[in-house]
Amino acid sequence: MAHRDCTAFLQWALPQLGLRWAGYRKVQGLVCKRLAHRLRELGLADLAQYRVRVAGDALERERLAALCRIPISRFYRDRGVFDALRDAVLPALAARAAGRGERTLRAWSAGCASGEEPYSLAIAWRLAVAPRFPGTALAVLATDAEPELLARAERGCYRSSSLKDLPGEWLPLAFERAGELWCVRGGLRRGVGFARQDIRAEMPAGPFDLVLCRNLAFTYFDAPGQEETAARLAARLAPGGFLVLGCHEKLPAAIAGRFAPGPHECIHASA
Repeated sequence: MAHRDCTAFLQWALPQLGLRWAGYRKVQGLVCKRLAHRLRELGLADLAQYRVRVAGDALERERLAALCRIPISRFYRDRGVFDALRDAVLPALAARAAGRGERTLRAWSAGCASGEEPYSLAIAWRLAVAPRFPGTALAVLATDAEPELLARAERGCYRSSSLKDLPGEWLPLAFERAGELWCVRGGLRRGVGFARQDIRAEMPAGPFDLVLCRNLAFTYFDAPGQEETAARLAARLAPGGFLVLGCHEKLPAAIAGRFAPGPHECIHASA
């Protein structure tokens, strides 16, 4: 498959899926490999034939949308963000909950892929914050649209390459070795639940004290999709809660006024 042919196909297809080409420039190679594999599965000669197939087949259109999902993740990704969550956000939320007599903080990891993000949050809470707030628990809901990724997340076992950014002293406390894999210890899994949801179709009801929606909606969705998603996310945040985006992402202007700067440039405080 020629690079220019794949680029032209994506520039045609992505807007029809509510996605934007600009978000895919750096990852188009991955999507093109998936498309090449799909053409072989279907016995099609080229993307021109596949374009006809997509235009006339609603199920294949859904399959194409799945091929365009980008599940890139690792533990403690963007360390500065997790340091701010550990040192500022989670303690502030826990102190506020304790002052109100509340015993549980609720967090949502949207587009959790194979679970590295929600487990990172749970580990940071349990090892660095929870000892200071013994009467408070953190409940993390993690959602993704891909069942295979969710199955991996629920198994909770990872290669060492996924753990390279995790603070080294946490590794033996949070994981146990299983052959070539490192598995999240059972006690740390109990506060993390997984559910299959496509953020564009449905969201958990909330309210949440903390929402992480990183490197998903505000990278890949088109402008209307970003505005709609931002409004729905804001509606699910408790007053005084926090929204975390990817560090190259920005809130749409129409919704940005509902947030104040948080303790890190990627973290936004709900008004």
